[in-house]
Amino acid sequence: MVQHSKILTTDVFSWSLYQFPWISHEWLFEVFLYTLSMIFGKFHLFVYVFFTTLFLLFFLFLPQRKEYLKNIPFALFWTIFFALIFTSLSGRPQLLSFLFLAFSVWIIYYYFYHPDSKRIYFLPILSLFWANVHGGSSNLPYLLCFLAIFCGLFSFSFSKMEAIQLSKKQIITYFVVAVLCMIAVCINPHGFTMFVYPYQNMGDHLMLSTITEWQPSNLNIIFHYIYFFFALMTFLVMLFSKKKIRFFDFVFYLFFLYLGLKSIRFWFFSYIVWSLFIFYYVPRRKLDSYSCLLIVVVSVLFLLVFIRGFSYSDILSNKTLSDKAISVLREEKPKRLFNYYDYGAYLIYQDIPVFVDGRADLYSKYTYEDYQDISRLHYQFPELISKYQFDYFIVPKESGLASYLKSTHDYSLIYQDKKCSIFKTKEKC
Repeated sequence: MVQHSKILTTDVFSWSLYQFPWISHEWLFEVFLYTLSMIFGKFHLFVYVFFTTLFLLFFLFLPQRKEYLKNIPFALFWTIFFALIFTSLSGRPQLLSFLFLAFSVWIIYYYFYHPDSKRIYFLPILSLFWANVHGGSSNLPYLLCFLAIFCGLFSFSFSKMEAIQLSKKQIITYFVVAVLCMIAVCINPHGFTMFVYPYQNMGDHLMLSTITEWQPSNLNIIFHYIYFFFALMTFLVMLFSKKKIRFFDFVFYLFFLYLGLKSIRFWFFSYIVWSLFIFYYVPRRKLDSYSCLLIVVVSVLFLLVFIRGFSYSDILSNKTLSDKAISVLREEKPKRLFNYYDYGAYLIYQDIPVFVDGRADLYSKYTYEDYQDISRLHYQFPELISKYQFDYFIVPKESGLASYLKSTHDYSLIYQDKKCSIFKTKEKC
């Protein structure tokens, strides 16, 4: 895109859907990452992950540092969840979305309790950038504005809950800003398509059922108990606090709890949003003069350990295939390659046209279900293989499809290593 001064709106990476319409909802992030690579070379992913995560951590802390410092043990305990929930961080645009979300919620919260603030008008500008950096979640600013309007319609104090009613001016302002955010989302290379894009994705049952990060929180998976415990703890802190639960906080808690239960990719969003109000309910402890220094030093050290835990080399390396496997494919020059889904990105990086890759939203209406049926050996998979007339296959060594290809007389194994096997049809031999 940088070299040709043209934003991609059609696919150029696959042979299966070449020149089909593609919503490049992360195009600006790609340009940003390319710029980083020009500045920092092979270390650009490490620089991006480290500093974006660092900025997010301190953005959550600095605006409400007095609240954090009321109870340092709880603050440190809360920070532990940052590591537990954010263990799958990588050089993806989601990190910038986390920053955009934190900034958006902070602005919306601030205006709710400070009606003279002008910060709320930054939200449409943020939406404009968000729609071009990571359009898949750019609908949140205007949705949260409407949620704030709903919360501000009521004024009551009942048992543990209390609500304050917004002024007419605040309601109108939230509404106008929400509309401006909606318009801003449409200012992108794909126009109004980007506005409906997040809803189309969330309604795609095929992707929701097959992509791990989009699957719902599940009590049958031990690792998911981290989120359930985190959500329960947040609720209990609010419930047993000496302060009344603000209706605004409770609605935002429920909204992001719903998202987190619906898809594990929203766990991060829950942590960010809940971090912006949970310390209001935490009881105060005795403060000492070094509290601020302590929390900053511990946070920095913790983040350094956290980033180091990924291992610097793991962040820099995105290899999913060996150099030898790539060399074989380059020599063979496949025209209709069947590739394993997780190999797609690295094959694209090596300029090898793919059948599918991580852009499931592109393939979902066309080839993605067929890919799933072939890779899982569903009953009609031989017919699907014939349909696409694959000339080469690159699949995991221990996969069922690799065993099938070995057992038939129509394919020859031409390469194998610890990870993958490469086959070609005998017509090509």
